[in-house]
Amino acid sequence: MGSAPSDARGAVDDSLLTPFKILVAGGFGVGKTTLVGTISEIRPLRTEETLTQASIGVDDLSGVGDKTTTTVAMDFGRITMARRLALYLFGTPGQDRFWFMWDDLAYGALGAVVLADTRRLIDCFPAVDYFERRGLPFVVAVNVFDGSPYYDPEDVRIALDLDSHVPALLCDARDRSSVKQVLITLVEHVLTGETGEVQQAHAELSRAEAAAEGS
Repeated sequence: MGSAPSDARGAVDDSLLTPFKILVAGGFGVGKTTLVGTISEIRPLRTEETLTQASIGVDDLSGVGDKTTTTVAMDFGRITMARRLALYLFGTPGQDRFWFMWDDLAYGALGAVVLADTRRLIDCFPAVDYFERRGLPFVVAVNVFDGSPYYDPEDVRIALDLDSHVPALLCDARDRSSVKQVLITLVEHVLTGETGEVQQAHAELSRAEAAAEGS
């Protein structure tokens, strides 16, 4: 599936696009900023600040010892699919001291991606609980880090006690095609339970997938 370039040569009339607001959530250092930056067709908006001595004892850096910055508000990016679907991606901050922002970021969202790191799986429980309480459709994407232990997505599903209808899949947040597959899975998951404007985009998504398979 291709994405529309953001320059004038391939520009898409925004008035013809069906917008999808999507949250990208998960624990501290799980790869949310990387995922948004990998897939965004526009220059992503980032609100990162350098980690300082003040974060010692507050931010758990185990497993992400080389991390030097942290998101303090949100990440934002956009990807156009099928020349009719505009996915607006909002990456949430990972630390619990910024959770007060989640309600504002979640307003109007149609679905969410919960990124999971098998080295710190417990860190994604708050995001899973949050979306379950709000009744917001979500998928769990297990981000594959270099050197991290491999687990089958079904094992992760069991560990997180996910409902059987919640998709769980592997993901490399650095790889555009991998991230795109996560987003396609989420949109399809949303379409199974939504009506109206969301369902109208289903045919467009199906045609885009068929075109991608044939290319």
